[in-house]
Amino acid sequence: MSLARIDPDGTCGVMIERVGDATKALHNLEQGQALGIRGPFGNHFRLVRGRVLLVSGGMGIAPLIPLSKSLRSLGATVEFACGAKTSAHLCGLEHIRNTVEGDALSLATDDGSLGDRGFVTSILPSLFETREFDMVYCCGPEPMMKAVFSLTEKYGILLQASMERIIKCSVGLCGNCMIGKYRVCKDGLVLSSEQLREVADEFGVYRRDFDGRKIPF
Repeated sequence: MSLARIDPDGTCGVMIERVGDATKALHNLEQGQALGIRGPFGNHFRLVRGRVLLVSGGMGIAPLIPLSKSLRSLGATVEFACGAKTSAHLCGLEHIRNTVEGDALSLATDDGSLGDRGFVTSILPSLFETREFDMVYCCGPEPMMKAVFSLTEKYGILLQASMERIIKCSVGLCGNCMIGKYRVCKDGLVLSSEQLREVADEFGVYRRDFDGRKIPF
């Protein structure tokens, strides 16, 4: 789940994929029912002007939608590269198409049902070789983001990646969301290229289970 809409009046929208008991319960809520919310916690994307590329995998598209609007309000030129398992898993495209122009939206699906067939990372080299980007922002499965990081390092482009780890306390006390020396809930969710280099031996290699134990991807 992730914030997917942040309006000027403070109204927010959350995109939630139904994957387990908690998200099933959220999907079963009816209009008007109340929820308790804590936060916000951690940091946020740092906005830059110039030409930027937003790379998403699956539900990682959600936080990039309001990010793209904030970037455009600064005058940045925004491009998207979005990937998912199938066309049905590519959510929020109508919002993205209202944000970008022309060929600034590249799509990839594992089964080829929309856009190129394959992972979203397979379409990045051609973009990096034909355009100059001042920043790449990405969100999605950690192995995908590791591949994006490897490509940005190869082409000398700065990256900001929004991490997804199991977060319990949200204030940096329990250590369950650690990646290297960083607590994703407090030092993240967004980590920079410099920070990702420091945890390269764990980033995209291990995740942590509900007990905090390292589990290979």
